[in-house]
Amino acid sequence: MPEDDFAPSVAQLTASNSAYADSFDLAGLPVPPSRNLAVVTCMDCRIDVLGMLGLAVGEAHVMRNAGGVVTDDTIRSLCLSQRLLGTKEIVLVHHTACGLQGVDGDALLDELEAELGKRPAWSVQSFADPFDDVRKSIDRLIASPFVPHGDWISGFVYDVSTGRLHPVD
Repeated sequence: MPEDDFAPSVAQLTASNSAYADSFDLAGLPVPPSRNLAVVTCMDCRIDVLGMLGLAVGEAHVMRNAGGVVTDDTIRSLCLSQRLLGTKEIVLVHHTACGLQGVDGDALLDELEAELGKRPAWSVQSFADPFDDVRKSIDRLIASPFVPHGDWISGFVYDVSTGRLHPVD
């Protein structure tokens, strides 16, 4: 792929950062999030986490990964968020039309092992239904001894075509 096909370039990003820094006014924010909230969601670029939840910078910890799944690293981050920085409530948000939805995780791991000669230690954690996976993620958090506030967990599926959140019971 030709170099000019990459966008944005590092030069564009650093120029944007310079403009951002010129009007930066968040230096006084405390480290703990003011709403005692942690959000776990997908890395999908169509999700504006703060916008969809009506949050501002400094109000919540936001953890993102492929699929918004609850991995050991997600539990590590939530443990630190709750035990060291005072968050209590956790909101899980999966979404419609997720790139991880329907992926054959074992086939991908087999392919990586065949190509690279080493199988990853991590699980793909693909899923068929985002509503079911949110339920499983909630159960995993409730069962974890490392998440002290497992009774304050809510789950949603975000519709990328309408912007609406659908609660998961």
